[in-house]
Amino acid sequence: MTSTQPRPTTYTPPAKQEEQVDYSQVLEDLSSASVRRNFDPYIDIQWDAPEMEITENDPRWILDYEVDPIGRHPWYQSLPREKQIKIGMWRQANVAKVGLQFESILIRGLMQYSFKLPNGDKAFRYTTHEAKEECNHTLMFQEMVNRIGMKTPGAKIGYRVISPLVPLAATTLPTVFFFGVLGGEEPIDHIQKDFLRTGADLHPTMSAVMELHVAEEARHISFAHNHLRETVPAKGPLQRFALSIAMPIVMRVLCGAIVVPPRDFEKEFDVPKSVMKDIFWRSDESKKFLRNVFGDVRMLAEQCGLMNPVSRRVWRALGIDGRSSRYRSEPLYTAS
Repeated sequence: MTSTQPRPTTYTPPAKQEEQVDYSQVLEDLSSASVRRNFDPYIDIQWDAPEMEITENDPRWILDYEVDPIGRHPWYQSLPREKQIKIGMWRQANVAKVGLQFESILIRGLMQYSFKLPNGDKAFRYTTHEAKEECNHTLMFQEMVNRIGMKTPGAKIGYRVISPLVPLAATTLPTVFFFGVLGGEEPIDHIQKDFLRTGADLHPTMSAVMELHVAEEARHISFAHNHLRETVPAKGPLQRFALSIAMPIVMRVLCGAIVVPPRDFEKEFDVPKSVMKDIFWRSDESKKFLRNVFGDVRMLAEQCGLMNPVSRRVWRALGIDGRSSRYRSEPLYTAS
């Protein structure tokens, strides 16, 4: 996306976590923030306000030509306005449904993880706060889906079938589970922030949902980053090497599960297979989008010591390599 900020003349890559962060204090701060600043979708979103009404042929549902991978494709832009609107409504409803399904898995995983924590562990309180917030997000996403009124399945069928097993990783493979947390949260957060930063003409319902979600996801992503920075460096060299390979694989698989619509989308709107392949992820623009999604995660990998010559090849082979962010949520720059 375009930024009004000047492009820096030099790039300084993120360093490993040299300064000792008080993880215990981070957990206290995040828990306190969850108490002081939290949202209820049925209080903070005025669903029944006149301006929130969802009607047919509202051009605000047209997918953004800059931000959405489908919206920027010439095939979509060449369609009649009525079909662009219908596709946009289906797309946004399905993304919300996928978000709901991911949050449901995350809630179960967090509860599984906290179940085994010892008395006095501050992570118990924070993970429970987060699970409560994610429950509100599932209510919010489902309300949006219901009001749009499109019959959308959410994630691909394979992802839905294995979903009951994924939360078990929270206790058997907790580091990989938290990789998965970021693999699902980062793409959604990246896209929603891009929508809000561009000032796109969004329907008020979609705008309200995004603003609430982004505000609370900042805490959730911060916890996952801090948790991994605290726990990964303490592992042995062989474990860290295995995790360095697993991390990009988890990111790529979950990004596809979150961002790529199921086959129902192709059937519903007669989308040519060549167009789907172009959008996900053959075109230059789509490849750029895929790389940009994980700038923050590449920064985290470097801070945790999970970037090495072999893992860098895996990131590159999966098409998600590139410049690491210097700080979380660093805006993207374009050449002037």
